[in-house]
Amino acid sequence: MVTQLIHSLIKDFNPKNWISPFQSTSIQYLILMFLVFHGIGVIASIIGASIIENTVKDYQDPSLPHSLIPVIMAGPIEESLFFGIPFYLFGNNYLPLIGGIIWGMLHIFNTNTIDINQLDYANWLFVIPSLFFSLRTWISRKGWFAIIAHSLWNVIFFSLSCYTKEIMCSFHFNNQDISTILLATILLTITYLLVKRMRSRKLLNKV
Repeated sequence: MVTQLIHSLIKDFNPKNWISPFQSTSIQYLILMFLVFHGIGVIASIIGASIIENTVKDYQDPSLPHSLIPVIMAGPIEESLFFGIPFYLFGNNYLPLIGGIIWGMLHIFNTNTIDINQLDYANWLFVIPSLFFSLRTWISRKGWFAIIAHSLWNVIFFSLSCYTKEIMCSFHFNNQDISTILLATILLTITYLLVKRMRSRKLLNKV
């Protein structure tokens, strides 16, 4: 069991397999991959933030206000839009990779102003490993896990940031949240229909 796990880990962390399905899709293995990839992201973020603060003149760590509903809905919206829909619409691994790269790059602009001294470098460094976790989870046909893990991580990070008062937090429901929930529902529905379409095509090909 342990030998098989080590063998799977070695294969999964081989750069040649970074746009291939995981060696195992058991819940336990996916949780392990989630922790490893996000752990790498946290380390990269901490190291990167330290370097940037000491090299970029007058750098200011961006701090935008966050609200609970958008934080939760970011999981289904971002995962569906940048990974799930591209994968199930075109049926190859490179389109969700491109979607993931776009998703990752957008995180660097998580600021009030687009200024080299205020870009969110730490957040960008964190999501690079997360990009490959989401990509590989989707192409392993376990997109639902990527969505849940994404939202769960966001809630944990949001809660910790609120507790330490690193960001301005809002727990109130407002009219904009209705639009956010509606968008998430639409994207999840599109993804679900595309999954059904791919499964139907596979069944027809077997006939």
